Amino acid sequence: MTIEELLSDSTQLLASAGVETARLDALVLLSDITRKDRSHLLAHPEFELSNEQLKALQKLLDRRVKHEPLAYIRGKTEFYGREFILTHDVLEPRPESETMIELLKTQIKQQAVGTIIDVGTGSGALAITAKLESPESSIIAIDIDPNCLNVAKQNAQKHNVSIQFMKNNLLEPSNITPVISPLVVLANLPYVPDDFHINEAALQEPRLAIFGGSDGLDLYRTMFEQLSKDYQQPALVFTESLPFQHHELANIARAQGFAQIAKEDFIQVFQNF
Repeated sequence: MTIEELLSDSTQLLASAGVETARLDALVLLSDITRKDRSHLLAHPEFELSNEQLKALQKLLDRRVKHEPLAYIRGKTEFYGREFILTHDVLEPRPESETMIELLKTQIKQQAVGTIIDVGTGSGALAITAKLESPESSIIAIDIDPNCLNVAKQNAQKHNVSIQFMKNNLLEPSNITPVISPLVVLANLPYVPDDFHINEAALQEPRLAIFGGSDGLDLYRTMFEQLSKDYQQPALVFTESLPFQHHELANIARAQGFAQIAKEDFIQVFQNF
């Protein structure tokens, strides 16, 4: 079968299963199978796949029909223009989280940063990107799940960055060694309310990395309480949550000594006062 025929049939198959990005997904999988970029495939619709390639493509399509996220099928994803290894152990980093990096870079221009702690690092995308964008900063990446840390370590090796990885319960002070000041905390914690509707693809991601209690903010309550008891207060704390949660999250932060100084999309920035 030719690329043109396969793209048409695959798109129809995925669309009939309710995959909204059917044509793009089909083209991406064809690109992976043939090891040709998408523009090349579109420019050569007459190109034919081998029987082995057809069998491999069908296996991938069977997984996508069941709404398995494309990033898990491919074993990789893109964040801030860079490729990251991805497994079912970690949440796929979202485009919304790139705003956190943008706001971090803005703050770094205004003041020096000694240490950046990424809490709930998952794939390590935030921590690694922070290191690449701010090479002079010391980075600590924390997660409670050792499987996540294993993926994050692979990504750090892939991008050739030096990061300290630590298994820890959020920012439990007793387990974190003194860091170089000023300290900045990046916290993209699970924030989806337990009864919030999520799509079929998200249902296949780690539940522990998505849901954060009845209002979604339980882990942020714990983290800010931990921060208030730590002798080494961060200068800035970056958080991610749904926009309708921002008011309550600001109240949680303020009760523990942190005031909101910036907000954009899903991201809030708090300063110790």
